[in-house]
Amino acid sequence: MAQGKDFYAVLGVSEKATADEIKKQYRRLAKQHHPDSNKGDARSGERFKEISEAYNVLGDAKKRAQYDEMRRLGAFGDFVRRPGGGATGGFRGAGPRPGARASGTPPKFEEFDVGGFGGLGDLFSSMFGGGAQRQRPTEPEKGQSVETTLEVPFRVAAVGGKVPVELEVNEECAVCGGSGAAKGAKISSCPECGGRGSISFGQGGFAVNRPCPMCLGKGSVASEKCHNCEGLGAKRERKKVLITVPPGTDTDGKIRLKGQGGRGVRGGPPGDLVITFKVEPDKFYSRDGLDLIAHVPVNIVQATLGSTVSVKTLDEKKVTIGIPAGTPSGKRFRVRGQGIEKDGKKGDLLVEVRVDAPHDLSDEARAAMEAFATKAGLKY
Repeated sequence: MAQGKDFYAVLGVSEKATADEIKKQYRRLAKQHHPDSNKGDARSGERFKEISEAYNVLGDAKKRAQYDEMRRLGAFGDFVRRPGGGATGGFRGAGPRPGARASGTPPKFEEFDVGGFGGLGDLFSSMFGGGAQRQRPTEPEKGQSVETTLEVPFRVAAVGGKVPVELEVNEECAVCGGSGAAKGAKISSCPECGGRGSISFGQGGFAVNRPCPMCLGKGSVASEKCHNCEGLGAKRERKKVLITVPPGTDTDGKIRLKGQGGRGVRGGPPGDLVITFKVEPDKFYSRDGLDLIAHVPVNIVQATLGSTVSVKTLDEKKVTIGIPAGTPSGKRFRVRGQGIEKDGKKGDLLVEVRVDAPHDLSDEARAAMEAFATKAGLKY
């Protein structure tokens, strides 16, 4: 990072911005200043590099935390000359390394020693990925891993089953094989990065590597782009997968399906598919752990005089429950071993009675109810 530059200011976000806010702002600015959208505009090209440099740090939780700490200590402020010559940075107790400069000569950015860890340039390079520029990738790479949320019906989640899902994944272009070049096109080394596939930002001892915006990290450019993928070497494709829902699945449960993500690059293995389940509510059932709760309505006569009710279990069998006289609303009756089964354990079925009061009584029925209340000594 160049001395004095503020990554938060570069992206135009607050120091307290969330990771999602930073990502959204980066995508908006990158799209606005991308070289492909601003051909011939050198200022946009430089702006794109600054945006990429800032996001490389703020978009990574670990790097951001380190950057915030350096920033808090004043590492990125201008050096202030001390009385009598020399200079100091924002670190307390930080001074130039012995032998790094002649007496009275202001130290360079990378010469400041930080608590015995070496110069700022060394520290920032190790923090944020500086150093030698990486060579363009030539080895196989694993495909994109995809995460998605899948809504499943309550009963399917309880007993298990299969649910189809359609996903969008980045697939290596089937036409150009990932090269991004049209058939017969001439492929040459990228003039922007010199064939490395990455470019370095910053100065002094601090540098940040980012994929080259011209060749998109390939290290080469084609005289004519592949018309199927527009030169990207990959394309968004819709993919249908049949998901097996394990018995006893609950909301926020996850499964990982190996090899069901995006296609690998340059012959690499496919990525994984990570499914997070969201269980839909059921009109009749709810659950408490492995216990299945059935909500059964009864009328006031059944609750008062006693009755029997039939309840279906998850496997479509019927169990009969005796309702004693005077049963209050909310009373539960337990049926052992008829709940949800998971990992060799099985819960119970809890039948919860809900007393429904009658509506729209006729005059005759209302008179009978009032007579009943009077005889039973009930207030109304």
